[in-house]
Amino acid sequence: MSVVKINVLTVPAEQREALEQRFGARAGLVEAADGFEWFELLRPVEGTDQYLVYTRWRDEDAFRAWMEGPMKAAHQGGGNGERARPAATGSEVWSFEVAQQAAPKTD
Repeated sequence: MSVVKINVLTVPAEQREALEQRFGARAGLVEAADGFEWFELLRPVEGTDQYLVYTRWRDEDAFRAWMEGPMKAAHQGGGNGERARPAATGSEVWSFEVAQQAAPKTD
């Protein structure tokens, strides 16, 4: 069964727009990663300053390969030595295995 990784990002109100723009402008490398199944950036609606970055993977090995390869390289910044200030002030990763799933019924 698939695995789900949820990166919980604490984002101050003044950094929300920057965070969403950065995700919108991301290189799209995750979509080409072997074993990648799904991505969603979930914006908080009320009562929290935490965004959820939801990714779903074929298995733990596919996720680890992404983390150690393309993701690591992408987060090391460009060749000019400058990196943008992080939009999030905190991060925590939650891990789950998909125990059950359902899709909409089709006629």
